[in-house]
Amino acid sequence: MKKATIVMALALAAPALFAQGTAAPAAPAPKAATATAADADPIIMSAGTVTVRKSEFEAALKTLPAEYQAMVSQPAGRKQFADDYLRMRLLASEGAKAGLQNDPDVVNQLSLMRENLLATAQLKKIESGITVTDAEVQKAYANGAKEYEQVKARHILIAPKGSAAAQPGKKELTDDEAKAKAEDLRKQIAGGASFEELAKKESDDTGSGARGGDLGSFGHGQMVPEFEQAAFATKVGEVTPVVKTQFGYHIIKVEAHDSTPLEQVRPTIEKNLKQTKLHAALDAMKDNAHPTYNDAYFTPPPPPAPPAAVTPAATPATPKSDAKKTAPATKKQ
Repeated sequence: MKKATIVMALALAAPALFAQGTAAPAAPAPKAATATAADADPIIMSAGTVTVRKSEFEAALKTLPAEYQAMVSQPAGRKQFADDYLRMRLLASEGAKAGLQNDPDVVNQLSLMRENLLATAQLKKIESGITVTDAEVQKAYANGAKEYEQVKARHILIAPKGSAAAQPGKKELTDDEAKAKAEDLRKQIAGGASFEELAKKESDDTGSGARGGDLGSFGHGQMVPEFEQAAFATKVGEVTPVVKTQFGYHIIKVEAHDSTPLEQVRPTIEKNLKQTKLHAALDAMKDNAHPTYNDAYFTPPPPPAPPAAVTPAATPATPKSDAKKTAPATKKQ
């Protein structure tokens, strides 16, 4: 594990650590009431006058962003974080000895960190009180019915030269030749030829082609627009006209229209509804507080006036003799 990674994690956690006061200069630890209490929260590292107890260190670990938790769960990562944490505590102790806790900038930043922690705690409190009923989920699911539509389809792709789907070693086709081939295959299908067999033999989408053109089920936004529009507009059992996309020419056979089951998307719907309610609660809190803004401060300054037009000074006309010199006639050969 790179040291820089843990140092960055510590930097991200630092606001919470300082705001909680864990980075303050170490005061003499109070004597444990009993040996049992001291054993429950032992000093796990120290340097000079700075001592760090188990509870302090573990509290610091909890402030790390989720992406760093896996790192510090390993012995090497935890030890690296411990080194950086102890260094931070030493720096804070030296800073306090120098009186930096009274520096106006430091005071302002500590105040901002404290307010940020309180705001985060209040946000979590509001969020924990938000509930979403089954009826609300059902309504959101019904209102977003189109979003959850799915089509089960097969396709055959004929790719012209230059397409990302063009197969190496296969005869290259011009755009017109690829279109003509796709039209011919569609006529064969309309005449009773097996869609699946033609897909296996002719499709330049070799992945689906090996499965007889089977694409499985897909929803809105999963295919390129032209393909999606044709597939969703076609009835079950029908074959689309030849469809052109950036990959080439497609023949699409629609096998089913259905929807993503509610239970499959319920967690996403619930999350979105909670976010909507949370934003509404925050907006209401702000509106009820009747915020005002200093327009003189927040209004952008007017754009600078364009520079005044400068009248060019009069110049004498170019003598004809000079003009001939600057633009001689081209000689005939």
